[in-house]
Amino acid sequence: MASRLNCHSTLLISLLFLAPRIALPAGDTPPQVTFNKDVAPILYAHCAVCHHPNDIAPMSLLTYGEVRPWAAAIREAVVQRVMPPWHADPHIGEYINDPRLSEQDIATIDAWVKGGAKEGSPEDLPPLPEYNNSWHIKPDLILAIPEQTVAAANQDDYEYIYVPTNFKEDRWIRAAEVIPGDRRVVHHATVSVIAADKVPTGKKPGENLGPFEFRTGQVNHLKPDAPVSDDGCAPSTVPGLESFSQGYLNHVAGIYLPGHLAEVRPPGYALKIPAGSYLQFQVHYSNRLKEPVKDRTSIGLVFAERPVAHEVAQYEIWNNYFLIPPGDNAHKVTSCFTLPKDLTVVAYTAHMHFRGKSMTTEAIYPDGRHEMIFNVPKYDFRWQETYFLKHQYVMPKGTKLVTTAYFDNSVNNPLNPDATKAVRWGEPSNEEMMGFWLAFADDVPQTPKQEVNRLDATQ
Repeated sequence: MASRLNCHSTLLISLLFLAPRIALPAGDTPPQVTFNKDVAPILYAHCAVCHHPNDIAPMSLLTYGEVRPWAAAIREAVVQRVMPPWHADPHIGEYINDPRLSEQDIATIDAWVKGGAKEGSPEDLPPLPEYNNSWHIKPDLILAIPEQTVAAANQDDYEYIYVPTNFKEDRWIRAAEVIPGDRRVVHHATVSVIAADKVPTGKKPGENLGPFEFRTGQVNHLKPDAPVSDDGCAPSTVPGLESFSQGYLNHVAGIYLPGHLAEVRPPGYALKIPAGSYLQFQVHYSNRLKEPVKDRTSIGLVFAERPVAHEVAQYEIWNNYFLIPPGDNAHKVTSCFTLPKDLTVVAYTAHMHFRGKSMTTEAIYPDGRHEMIFNVPKYDFRWQETYFLKHQYVMPKGTKLVTTAYFDNSVNNPLNPDATKAVRWGEPSNEEMMGFWLAFADDVPQTPKQEVNRLDATQ
């Protein structure tokens, strides 16, 4: 490809690249690529986790009968690397949960479709993967909110619901997954660990608004005349506002976002849920139906089965004071946060809404060295993931994290709700957010090994 070859040589190289890499005796005909022998193992390993009945994907891809009508579309999606979805730059960081197909997997699917998408011999079909209802993990314990009624046509409602864990001792959580009771109306849900004495008895969180915020119904917004600073790294001159960038420490047990799967932490890393704690379910309901809908969102927890060496928490770093002009197709917004302590980096998350275009985070270390640690070049609000690092690393106290996000508020953005309006921060999806979340760990020396109690009851 880099050199100029004759037509026959170029064609040969192209065919070798596209065909499965199978060694053949001289003079033999290449074996036929079939669904049962060659394609099903790829789909089961990389696609079926979402593409099985009653899950988030629009169709199941478990059987030949289900896959065959989609063969051409599947080939196009994998050749273009649209599927499986993955939005982090593969050249910056390696991730445990990277589902991307290898070049050989892509070549196999390409050859299968071009060869007529044959089914193959039944005995070549591997066992079907098994799924536990909607769970992508096997929970040791499931905790659910009381049943909620989501009113008809109520498109933006934030509810805070507190569920007791009833833990008699501290528990360590290796993995967690949040499952909506009804995906039609649950836009997102964040489940955080809250001490019993922090559970509100009167006002709901969010009702104590800052001087630049206002509230409609159950959701918060920034006032149109609030201070504006697209550069969250600039010092604030506004009385009472120390910085345009804000960093919050949070202990998040699990998140449900569009496309977000279970969060499985590396071995030895776990979230601590102290005895007697509650789980705060912040649920964003968006019901566009003409009838009320019942919901009972739940979280599944997997307890750590080995000694825990690292306690996991999360910094959420925001700039909430930007203003995106109407029609701007590349509006830049930044935030800055300086680490108050040494920590071990575990995962990254980018969070914006429909106008989000891209996000990068650069670390400026105390010795002056700069390093790009995270890049999402094509952000997609419809598929938001937490990117768990394959190789955790120590980031020293005093490191400055500079996050740069771009927003597309033009008519060329097909997801844009309204390109004629200036956009500010707000909880509804048709407004915007700019957040970088850093999951990190502190060492937990001499943590005793936990005895795992397998709990089957749903509370």
